[in-house]
Amino acid sequence: MPIRKFGLVAEALSSVEGIQILAPAPVTEADILRVHDADYVHAVRTGQPRELAESQKFPWSPELYPSVLLTSGGVLAAARTAMGEGISGALASGFHHAGPDRGEGFCTFNGLVVAAEALRSEGKIQTVAILDLDLHYGNGTARLAASRPWLRALSIYGNDYWKNTPFRDVSIRQHEDGPNHFSVPIPPSGAEDGTNLLALLDEFLPWLVQSAPPDLLLFQAGADPLAKDPYSPLSLTATDLRNRDEAVFRFAKAAGIPVAWVLAGGYSPEISDIIEVHKNTALAALACSQGF
Repeated sequence: MPIRKFGLVAEALSSVEGIQILAPAPVTEADILRVHDADYVHAVRTGQPRELAESQKFPWSPELYPSVLLTSGGVLAAARTAMGEGISGALASGFHHAGPDRGEGFCTFNGLVVAAEALRSEGKIQTVAILDLDLHYGNGTARLAASRPWLRALSIYGNDYWKNTPFRDVSIRQHEDGPNHFSVPIPPSGAEDGTNLLALLDEFLPWLVQSAPPDLLLFQAGADPLAKDPYSPLSLTATDLRNRDEAVFRFAKAAGIPVAWVLAGGYSPEISDIIEVHKNTALAALACSQGF
């Protein structure tokens, strides 16, 4: 993932009327420890043991720990803002591959669940739904959801992910879903155009509100389902993904659920293609924000 994409998205949105870009505060270690094991947090902070500190697949450095406190802080700030204003976003990823005891897939701490736990600890919310529309299956979020009956996690994906390995063929692995975490693989033939993706959203989004609307929806909006992405077997355009985002925001608005979105994967050779998808997510949120 080109790290510079986050700054470029901020630059692209800086002159858009109605969008305000703010710097978040980092989360605390106590916030992280509600979600991740103490031994793993210690490894990320100190670099020891090195295998655990680098379990997310990139070299450890002293800058890692403060940086991931800040990215999780972005997700938490977006969630807090959404609770007051209806809709908000973080120009960072939710890092959905990170599990309780180790990192995976370039994800260190799971900012989605960290934000949810922080707001619960403050008494701001009781229930949360996580919608993951990154190209890759949100395996870390599913693991964390399994022990949190107050959380519902839905992952609709076109690449599987297991033990730091992506699987382009989603038929290779089969996940064991639980009562509060559900996965929907999209085979390459199942997303020939955006119409099929919208049909899947119509079918499965109601599962997130099956018993009652959650207090908050966290939305992982990946740019990597794009057909131009080297990891993607799907035939989706930037317009298809904007239609996806608009459908999610309309769903949340109709159900009266505050929604905070984050930018997830995106690996297209031309960084402008990634920026377009991420900018469109923000523009779709802005268009839906009236009367939220």
